[in-house]
Amino acid sequence: MRKLKLQVQTTVDGYMGGPQGEMDWMTFPWTDDLAAYITGLMENVDHIVLGRRLAEGFIPAWAAGPEGESQEAIDFMNNTPKTVISNSLAESPWDNAVVAGGDLAETIGKLKAEPGGDLITYGGSTLVTSLIAADLIDELNLFVNPSAIGAGLPVFPGGGDKKRFRLVSATPFECGVTALRLEPRRA
Repeated sequence: MRKLKLQVQTTVDGYMGGPQGEMDWMTFPWTDDLAAYITGLMENVDHIVLGRRLAEGFIPAWAAGPEGESQEAIDFMNNTPKTVISNSLAESPWDNAVVAGGDLAETIGKLKAEPGGDLITYGGSTLVTSLIAADLIDELNLFVNPSAIGAGLPVFPGGGDKKRFRLVSATPFECGVTALRLEPRRA
């Protein structure tokens, strides 16, 4: 069965965006060691899962061929099939993307049961917190930036439910970002 991986930039205090989604706290430029790590993370991925709000910016940005990105990364992001999780869209306005609504666990379960490589999600925050709350993510890849912002869009859901994880690896990079690879501890 396919795994669902999370790849997300986060602050040391656990936010993936400022209160309005600001990303000005992220560390750039990335160093070659971090870029190589990301390449390794993506080796077995052949499907991207996005929330609707993230998809609205993410898909057009990659389609435009963002400056500073390698052609290999641009091609991967544009050519990899995507599922956009949304209960407000009836159909996809984007090439190479389908919309799935309804029960999140059922949708993710169907995607995991399909043949192929792993799935990856980058968010947004509503999708990530919902996936974590429902215990649907198999591998969390948190790229912790040396920044604290005090408030914003959390990586982890509130509500008092405890989530336990096993640290698989912690990898610091020259630019100051540290990758934490975690797996949920399931009963």
